[in-house]
Amino acid sequence: MLVLLIIFMITAPMIQRGVDVKLPVASRSNQITGERVFITVPLAYRQNRLVQIGDEFIRAEILQERVRQKMETAADKSVYLRGDGGVQLQDLMEVMGMLSAAGVTNVGIVNRLPQER
Repeated sequence: MLVLLIIFMITAPMIQRGVDVKLPVASRSNQITGERVFITVPLAYRQNRLVQIGDEFIRAEILQERVRQKMETAADKSVYLRGDGGVQLQDLMEVMGMLSAAGVTNVGIVNRLPQER
């Protein structure tokens, strides 16, 4: 058991270096065009409470403020939520609640088709 703990402690920082999101697979998907607001919930969200808006990582505590700012200038008031395939539904629902509190009324969940692997 101690060996597993040591291995986990060594490998955990290596895993968090980049965000390689593996989107869930769906049988049908619509193409997204134009400039959109994408929010990515990485697998490490539960540990560090960081989400990604576009290319910028921000803490979940300021997500509402940033989304409000983006919605003021965005032509399309929709937000697209991407979650790593391993992210728990509870984490996605928490982020969706923050988006709702920020005034977002249209949230799309992004997935990928099986042939896009």
